[in-house]
Amino acid sequence: MRTQVVIVGGGPSGLLLGQLLHKHGIETVLLERKTREYVLARIRAGILETGLVNMMREAGVAERMDRECFVHHGTCISYENEMFAIDFHKLIGQNVIVYGQTELTHDLYDAREAIDAKTIFEVENVQIIDADRDAPYVTYVSGGAEHRIDCDFIAGCDGFHGVSRKTIPETVRKEYEKIFPFGWLGILSETPPVHDELIYANSTRGFALCSMRNEKLSRYYVQCDQADNVENWSDDAFWDELKRRLPEAIAEKLVTGPSIEKSIAPLRSFVTEPMRWGRLFLCGDAAHIVPPTGAKGLNTAASDVHYLHEALVRFYRDKDMGGIEHYSEKALARVWKAERFSWSTTNLLHRFPDQTDFDLKMQRAEIESLHYNEIAQRWFAQNYVGLPY
Repeated sequence: MRTQVVIVGGGPSGLLLGQLLHKHGIETVLLERKTREYVLARIRAGILETGLVNMMREAGVAERMDRECFVHHGTCISYENEMFAIDFHKLIGQNVIVYGQTELTHDLYDAREAIDAKTIFEVENVQIIDADRDAPYVTYVSGGAEHRIDCDFIAGCDGFHGVSRKTIPETVRKEYEKIFPFGWLGILSETPPVHDELIYANSTRGFALCSMRNEKLSRYYVQCDQADNVENWSDDAFWDELKRRLPEAIAEKLVTGPSIEKSIAPLRSFVTEPMRWGRLFLCGDAAHIVPPTGAKGLNTAASDVHYLHEALVRFYRDKDMGGIEHYSEKALARVWKAERFSWSTTNLLHRFPDQTDFDLKMQRAEIESLHYNEIAQRWFAQNYVGLPY
């Protein structure tokens, strides 16, 4: 088989890249290790930055998103019994939207099927060969037989555990990582959201987050020990702990119910450099991970897709390698800014096991500065809605 671009990984970043390239007549083959049903069963965040929303529209896959999404003009931050709003629309004239990543991925798969683009599920033993030369190819096993795809370029959208990043020699890549000493215990429940905007809560008992998927589906989180286990948490125990971390007026309005999904996510920051090796490009979690504080994971992957699809279009349209040669530099410049925002927001809102009384006073001062300083709020708003590409 031969194609122009092989996309390794069938998550939203790989799918969006494929749609954008199709709009410019660039052929792709997408390889996914799991089934479509497995990919769509993943529970992920649903806050979309302006840039990602615009790319979905550019790709022609925004009709349901625009119809069903919830526009959020700001967010709320609480500390103990205090709560304040950061009004994105008032501060910078922008907003974010809430639209579940599962729904977005569903839309992208439907769109890929509609254009009859080749997608191969349940592939095993993917190998990327000669990525540093002019004629790369990919091999994989499917149905018990080995197959080969010759191509011009390879987009590694296969996540942290995928083959793409590991294909870049250790002598070439450098990795940066910070592991946070806690996780997020999250539940999904068929209950109305407690508030019409997200609430990020700092309390003496630890961080909490009140989020939503729609008017009847809520997503809640509490900070927990990184070695904790979901079996240690009954639904009642979770709701009781969540209420203790919210302002009283919010806790009193909280509607509880059975969880339909419960999981613990570790928190870490990770970046690998470079994000390009020859004709192999890394996108999304294959290259970087952020703590979920601030909702930058999917959105940072989308910025990679923006730079990569522009570089490939420039190559096929103009035979110009400039975008390809500078892809890693451009993508990483924005990645590190997103990493900084997620890191700083995580430090602002969580309780750390080694915090001294002085550290806690400084954290409280930082939160109050954000509460009462419009310049600080404007910086927060600019980062939350997404820095320009």
